[in-house]
Amino acid sequence: MNDRYDAGYGSDQYELVGYDEYGQPVYRQIPAQQEQQTYGPYAGQGYGYDPYADGGQQAAPPYDTGQQSAVHDIGRQPPTPAHDPYGTGGHAVHDPYGQAAGSGRQSRVAEQTAHIPQQPGPVGEPVGSRQPGDERDYHTGQFAFAEEPDGDSEDVIDWLNFTENRTERREEAKRRARSRMIALVVVLALVAVGGVGYLWYAGKIPGLSSSGAKGGTTTSAAAQKRDVIVVHLHNTGGSGTSTVLLVDNTTTKQGSTVLLPNSLALTDDDGTTTTLAKSVDDDGSSGTRDQLDTVLGTNIEGTWRLDTPYLQNLVELVGNIDIDTNADVPDPDTKKKGAEPLVNKGKDQTLGGKAAVAYATYRATGEAQNAQLERFGQVMQGVLRKMSSDASAATTTVETLAQILDPSLTDKDLGAFLAKLADLAKGGDYKTALLPVQSDGTLSAQTSSSVVKDILGGTAKSPSAGSAVRVSVQNATGVKDNTEKARVVLVNGGYTFLEGGTASGTQATSKVLYSDAAGKENATEVAKTLGLGAKDVAKGTVGSGADVSVVLGLDYKPSSS
Repeated sequence: MNDRYDAGYGSDQYELVGYDEYGQPVYRQIPAQQEQQTYGPYAGQGYGYDPYADGGQQAAPPYDTGQQSAVHDIGRQPPTPAHDPYGTGGHAVHDPYGQAAGSGRQSRVAEQTAHIPQQPGPVGEPVGSRQPGDERDYHTGQFAFAEEPDGDSEDVIDWLNFTENRTERREEAKRRARSRMIALVVVLALVAVGGVGYLWYAGKIPGLSSSGAKGGTTTSAAAQKRDVIVVHLHNTGGSGTSTVLLVDNTTTKQGSTVLLPNSLALTDDDGTTTTLAKSVDDDGSSGTRDQLDTVLGTNIEGTWRLDTPYLQNLVELVGNIDIDTNADVPDPDTKKKGAEPLVNKGKDQTLGGKAAVAYATYRATGEAQNAQLERFGQVMQGVLRKMSSDASAATTTVETLAQILDPSLTDKDLGAFLAKLADLAKGGDYKTALLPVQSDGTLSAQTSSSVVKDILGGTAKSPSAGSAVRVSVQNATGVKDNTEKARVVLVNGGYTFLEGGTASGTQATSKVLYSDAAGKENATEVAKTLGLGAKDVAKGTVGSGADVSVVLGLDYKPSSS
């Protein structure tokens, strides 16, 4: 038998006999010892090949040692050899239907291959026509699990769907979280940029100039554009003058009133040191303006002389003013004691023209001139808040006053200038500042930085204190206010005032002392300035640092500045 298998192995052939219900090709083996016969899918037997169609069995084709052969009804390729499971050197008979060939070895081989499903027999043999006990009776109904999923497979599908949905929800939650985080970072970045922009705009970032921050620029104080005019208030009902600067900083959009004390030291054309008050009286508008430009480093464009009657008319034209008053002001036309004051101290006081003039020029007993100057500044700011912001309307108001203005300042120019300041005052972008002046009338370093540099954009250039005669004053009158009154008069006269203190008691007559003959002339001029006579001038001990020493006695009669 082995010789038969070996002899026929090389000549075995396979023929396509049809396709199974899954669309797979079905082959059959043509043994070598038989005549080749064509079994096409449409031959007389129908398609398919059944070795049991004639009721007999056929021996498996022979193979060489270590090889096996099988009839493959299902498969895409011809069978491949397999090793003899028994190691005998013989060949195993492979029965595709699990039918034993007559030996125990073949039975065991059949048991191993009985799981291979078979195809229907040839045409003429209906499926299921074999007996129920026939182990070779296989049909597709036995393999329904391949087509009809059971309950477990549905559970698996549901679980897969659940897992997939849960994963998608997790990914979606992560995407939303990332989106929220990105949005939060963007918002925080915008807030940070906006905060830095505001600090830069407000001038609060260290290292950047705050002077130009209001206008959204870091322009230095000196490079900012300003329009400046000087206003001199002449009290025609009394005596004395009051001077302020009106400043429009067009770069920072800030308006200011700078109060100039009468004791401010100036230098006139011939180099002589004088005071602001004396300059206004002696040199007039143009001379004073030039001297202020020299001392403050400014560029004043014009002078507005505002006599008290014109101030009264101006207040009435704008419809009265509302300010916070700091003193009760009596009516200058009423001499009766205990009469109601013309101006009451308090917040939001409404003042007409007459009351505004009385308040602007009021100086209580013992008060410094700066107190009265500050009241004038309040009135000016109150007027600006009530004046029209329209240049044409403001010009009409100025023209209605019928003033004779300085040639360099026309009605139209003054009206346009006041309209701009009015707009700033109404918007809260306006302030009033007092120019600090030392006792000798000069400017300090603090003054240069706080007012002259920041507001005016200039540089302080006070005249040398050594050029003015230094006068030390001691008060022996018993009246405290006499010291201040003497100081004002001396400073306005161009002298440097030195505080000499208050005497322990009163003295009947005043004394003006000088230390050497060279100082006699200066002492005589000081006596005249204070309203004293030549008999009061004498050689004597002069206080430290002074050129002339004055002791005020009961005969001293103070005068207004």
